[in-house]
Amino acid sequence: EMIEFIEIISDISGLPVGIKSAIGESQFWEQLAQTMKKQTIGPDFITIDGGEGGTGAAPLAFSDHVSLPFKLGFKRVYRIFIEAEMAQNITWIGSAKLGFPDRSIIGFAMGCDIINIGREAMLSIGCIQAQQCHTGHCPTGITTHNKRLQRGLDIPSKSKRCTQFIHGLRKEILQLTHACGYEHPCQFTGEDIEISSGINAFSTLDDIIGYKKTKVSFESMDLLNNT
Repeated sequence: EMIEFIEIISDISGLPVGIKSAIGESQFWEQLAQTMKKQTIGPDFITIDGGEGGTGAAPLAFSDHVSLPFKLGFKRVYRIFIEAEMAQNITWIGSAKLGFPDRSIIGFAMGCDIINIGREAMLSIGCIQAQQCHTGHCPTGITTHNKRLQRGLDIPSKSKRCTQFIHGLRKEILQLTHACGYEHPCQFTGEDIEISSGINAFSTLDDIIGYKKTKVSFESMDLLNNT
């Protein structure tokens, strides 16, 4: 039913349509991968959320106790689609405290094509993490429809701050990318990254996650560079 709904929206809008989810059990994703393989229809992109929390819009009980951390959740779903030979047919988006260069690159190396950034971008426009997002009473005026509270948000100033943050993050990601001999961060693989796995012991990301991401084609690289 979800796939049928996605196709209806796609036919009406003519735009890419996808889904966004935190990760728990894997049966749903196994069924989705097999259905997409059999019928050659389904979401154009899948956004994987980590249980680390993002903007704070979820109730605290959910943020604290529901869903797997990003690396575990993304690994679980992406591997299912690799085994179904469907991973290369979907645009993968990572979302969970990935607004730092090293974390972004790990996301790309695991198989992400795009990184979503919520928390860090909100901090750049004045978020104080009051954890009131889901109540509508954000004291900084960012996540509220209350006109009195919204007056505290200086949009011209905050838009410049957010722009500076995004430009700075992009610059640092590209610096690391070029230092490793690549043109685009999506060219990173798990072999490029080693993570501490004990005292004086390191393992490659590929060894830890147990798969190799699908290779980025030259056609998709051209598309990514143009965007």
